[in-house]
Amino acid sequence: MANGTKIREPQIVAEIGCNHRGDFNTAKEMIMVATQFCKVDVVKFQKRNPKECLSPEEYNSPHPNPMHSYGETYGKHREFLEFDIDTHRKLKEVCESFGVDYCSSVWDITSTREIMSLKPKIIKVPSACNTYYEMLTMLCLDYGGDIHISLGMTKRKEEEEIVEFIQKKGRLKDLVLYHCTSSYPVAFEDICLLEISRLVKSYGSQVKAIGYSGHHLGIAADVAAFTLGADWIERHFTLDRTWKGTDHAASLEPDGMRRVARNARQIALALQERRQEILPVEVEQRKKLKWDRRKTAGNGNS
Repeated sequence: MANGTKIREPQIVAEIGCNHRGDFNTAKEMIMVATQFCKVDVVKFQKRNPKECLSPEEYNSPHPNPMHSYGETYGKHREFLEFDIDTHRKLKEVCESFGVDYCSSVWDITSTREIMSLKPKIIKVPSACNTYYEMLTMLCLDYGGDIHISLGMTKRKEEEEIVEFIQKKGRLKDLVLYHCTSSYPVAFEDICLLEISRLVKSYGSQVKAIGYSGHHLGIAADVAAFTLGADWIERHFTLDRTWKGTDHAASLEPDGMRRVARNARQIALALQERRQEILPVEVEQRKKLKWDRRKTAGNGNS
């Protein structure tokens, strides 16, 4: 406690997403490393039904970056990377065995229904789906956990309409809004961290929390995001940034994720006003070092 207020506790989310490359054992290893070495609070995956998310033309088109494709078409690529709901249930159990929360983003109605059946504490709505009101309605009415929504690629009017919609459903107390720039990786001049301050000012008193979903390089912006008011810090996570797949380049390897978690928690302790004019740790140093004119005058040096 400091000045009667509770110290903010950052929540660190490691988004594995589809960086597991479609391999369950790799996903398990990533959970273990993210929790035991990086000390994150939440591990996040993705769930989508490719045939529901993609038009037939999109499904049957080649991957736009063939070197990163896991299938002969974009649809087959997405199918290869997709875990079924039983596998997600096992991943949730693995997360719980390591003492962290499992989370998944959902991209369509089928995936939303499936992930809700697991009853996770958090379900994430990605930027691409934040105006999919049929899906938002399902989450608001049929899911009792926290609803996290990213605001990348979103106009201000759309943002206001999303918040108003969640408010009318009576779920603002369960809502976490994330500032996000949807680029992979995003240039520093496009991170726009002051949007976090705007979200705090606009909605901070109404929603559960404000978050930041970062796709930038390095870890400097994450502590700044927390300082500006983002209590949830989400970063893509990989074991090797050179792996095949487009998300790895905008992801953190284990040591980077560990530093994000460590630095944010250290800054959380540092973001305090003085509890008293002279802190206890300063008392002896003050006696030893503080200049006192009375002592000087007593030595006849005035």
